[in-house]
Amino acid sequence: MTIARQMRLGVSIRYLGYHAAAWRHPEADPGAASKLSHFIRLAQTAEAAKLDMVFLADGIGLRTRDDPPGALCRSHQTAELEPLTLLSALSAVTSRIGLVATASTTYNEPFHIARKWASLDHLSGGRAGWNIVTSWSEAEAWNFNREQHMDYDLRYERAAEFVEVVKGLWDSWEGDALVHDKASGIFFDQSKLHWLNHKGKHFQVRGPLTIARTPQGRPILVQAGASEQGLEIAAQSADVVYTGALNLDSAKAYYVNLKDRMAKYGRARDDLKIMPGITLFIGQTEEEAQAKYKQLNDLVEPELGLSYLYSQMGDLSAYPLDGPVPEPKDPASAAWRRTTWRSPGGRT
Repeated sequence: MTIARQMRLGVSIRYLGYHAAAWRHPEADPGAASKLSHFIRLAQTAEAAKLDMVFLADGIGLRTRDDPPGALCRSHQTAELEPLTLLSALSAVTSRIGLVATASTTYNEPFHIARKWASLDHLSGGRAGWNIVTSWSEAEAWNFNREQHMDYDLRYERAAEFVEVVKGLWDSWEGDALVHDKASGIFFDQSKLHWLNHKGKHFQVRGPLTIARTPQGRPILVQAGASEQGLEIAAQSADVVYTGALNLDSAKAYYVNLKDRMAKYGRARDDLKIMPGITLFIGQTEEEAQAKYKQLNDLVEPELGLSYLYSQMGDLSAYPLDGPVPEPKDPASAAWRRTTWRSPGGRT
């Protein structure tokens, strides 16, 4: 018998969209990213369209830089709501769609994450998901008593232990532990409450979590890392992985690489879903879609557009916008030619 397979679809609803000029579109409300009504409309539209999840990426520092000068004040990707608070509100006005938000393993404690996401899972009736990140920008370190990040390997080592602690805390209560026996006065079966007693390199967490087992058993785990350490975390724990492959061959190679790692953790290949990211410009015809894309691109101010190139190519503000891309002064710096970068239009 052939089993029908369905594609999983989600939508990222951060900011006013990922295009650098999205807020300048004639029909856009520039202040919508701070309005609950805006996100209610998006979440309910996605749910009505039978999408599987809405997703809120997050950063805990202002990553946009004023390079070249004048770029920062032109970026709408600078003001946003805290995602878990927002998803808690959306849980009350939706009933089926998954609610996934990002939280950093570098600037949180496992008990915080376990408690907050378990609460969202209960409030939403079993629709919560945690997107695991380690944080990458110095701007985030500056907000948490640090001048710079802990080094890359240490961040991922901490992240791997962090995830295991969170999962352990979510297992504090068995599903039928809360018996609520009014006659005997027994609120819960103590044999079904478990202390974690975790003692590791980065964390010592006794537990238990002070929230009953969630409707899903635990929230789903989402991850987006493509590094060696990130792939191992995904293979061991993730239910969903976001990817951004630039072509079919690299997408297939990533798929095989990740799925092949799962067996050593006792997981079946279908236990993990891979969801490639894409930015869409939709029209009844290709010409209409291209016109919409061009309309937004025409609204990108030069300073902001140049900022997207800054980290790869340096300050190009002294060169004519319609002129050729200058050759690097140092031939060794030509490595930027091989660097992946994201355009103001959301394309890679």
